[in-house]
Amino acid sequence: MIASLAPLATPAPIPAHPARTEAPAVNDDINVLALVKGKERYIFLYDDSQKAEALRMLGRHAANPELSFSWYDAAVLGKKIRHEGSSRSNARFTVPQSSDIDE
Repeated sequence: MIASLAPLATPAPIPAHPARTEAPAVNDDINVLALVKGKERYIFLYDDSQKAEALRMLGRHAANPELSFSWYDAAVLGKKIRHEGSSRSNARFTVPQSSDIDE
């Protein structure tokens, strides 16, 4: 007796270029704030959505008596964090206008 075998199902062809899903626009900008005090270096990295956490971190560092990071340092850097968004609208580099160049 000969048993008949059903043909194996063939897999669906794999497309040459799989469908790509568009990722939502992401702001990859990372803000860098640095302070050098003697041999210590304080570098804070944060994105625009983390400004409040960055300000809290400045306070934690200022409250730590083992660090030379002072409340004055926290105030100065905090001001830079708070005003970062407003200065972002300005050009990063300015090109001198022809009227600015002495002839």
